[in-house]
Amino acid sequence: MLVKTYGSAVYGINAQTITIEVNVSIGIKYFLVGLPDNAVKESQQRITSALTECGYKMPGKKIVINMAPADIRKEGSYFDLPLAIAILAASKQIETGELDNYLIMSELSLDGSLQSMKGALPMAIQARNEGFKGIILPKQNAQEAAIVNNLEFLGVERISEVIDFLDKGIKPSKTEVNTRGEFLKNLNNFDIDIEDLKGQETAKRALEIAAAVNALNNMATAGGCMASQYLAAWVITKLAGHSAAEKAIYYVAPVGEKEAAVKKCMAVVTPYIT
Repeated sequence: MLVKTYGSAVYGINAQTITIEVNVSIGIKYFLVGLPDNAVKESQQRITSALTECGYKMPGKKIVINMAPADIRKEGSYFDLPLAIAILAASKQIETGELDNYLIMSELSLDGSLQSMKGALPMAIQARNEGFKGIILPKQNAQEAAIVNNLEFLGVERISEVIDFLDKGIKPSKTEVNTRGEFLKNLNNFDIDIEDLKGQETAKRALEIAAAVNALNNMATAGGCMASQYLAAWVITKLAGHSAAEKAIYYVAPVGEKEAAVKKCMAVVTPYIT
């Protein structure tokens, strides 16, 4: 039986939806194609253990998995969950009609619990842009992914919760974030502020003009001077909704913190400062 699930791969600050096709048929052996790296190839052992702990099993048949588009490198262990769900559905251990509506991503532990991951925010934005109803991710990434509006976020702790939702309709609680409230709460709470910058009157004047005409994107995110760091401290707190989510990607990408999406400061890249 052929089944499709959907995951996502992050390249830089952008996400690409990955279609995972699984076909379980008569025979033996496990085939995984579509340019997977070693972490993806090792998923078989994690999936087998996780399914066993939850009362299910890896089917003793021929399993062929294709990760499309096949010309894009698939990296990381976050494909464990969509692979496991697709294998269960293809082997008829679960029955569900919701696989086309949700993007699913997470690494599995051997006991079936889900590990936190990086890149949840760009994945969520891409899922919304492509018309998915929702996204299923580890509960630890709730604050990061739920910042995206018009998308249902289901945060789970174990693969058994995902199975219960897809097979039995037992829905985990949704996670919602008051984006504007999170930003307003920290509106005047800065670690640094441009008022603390002494001297450099010409540089400060240039930054103020750039902020006034909304030309700060390049200066604040790729600036090589200390002044841009001071000004960037309050820029993202002036944003909300979709614009804030896109700006937050720049903060999440280099550090991968679980709650980075609701930080009060946008990232500043300073390649000349060591």
